[in-house]
Amino acid sequence: MRIISGKFKGRIITPPNNLRARPTTDFAKENLFNVLANACELENAEVLDLFSGTGSISFEFISRGALSVTSVELNTVHYNFIKSTAVKLGMDNLYPVKANAFLYIKSCKRKFDIIFADPPYDLNGSETLPDLIFENELLNEEGILIMEHSKNINYSKDIRCFDTRSYGSVNFSFFKK
Repeated sequence: MRIISGKFKGRIITPPNNLRARPTTDFAKENLFNVLANACELENAEVLDLFSGTGSISFEFISRGALSVTSVELNTVHYNFIKSTAVKLGMDNLYPVKANAFLYIKSCKRKFDIIFADPPYDLNGSETLPDLIFENELLNEEGILIMEHSKNINYSKDIRCFDTRSYGSVNFSFFKK
């Protein structure tokens, strides 16, 4: 796993063997950030990364100039890895939170410019995340929600979904208010 661009470009991050996350492939991650660079301002963005897993997306946002990234992960091993890697890299604007993402969404009082959610592909209820995020008003007025999901989920009929991209087995759907 590597950081593709920005301040920490080229840094290799090696998660421990006991991490059970499915990291977003470098190919998909690079394409995701190309789309985002044209859709919104990454520098100085307030970002929420739900189901952070290895933290790969959080680290990439920080490297590309995000003002802050809140990285929500329930698994203790994953949370500790994200926390220790952020410290090791000197990312003092990355804030790991050990929490259930669904409960975090319901209790969060902040608004974000960008929300990235990559729930386990087989997680029951994951298809409801866009509704929960919009109902709880977590996005700023021009904010963007990105859902990473399997090909079995289709958000194209959701009027808030303005783009979808597919990179092998990785699918992204982009939403605005």
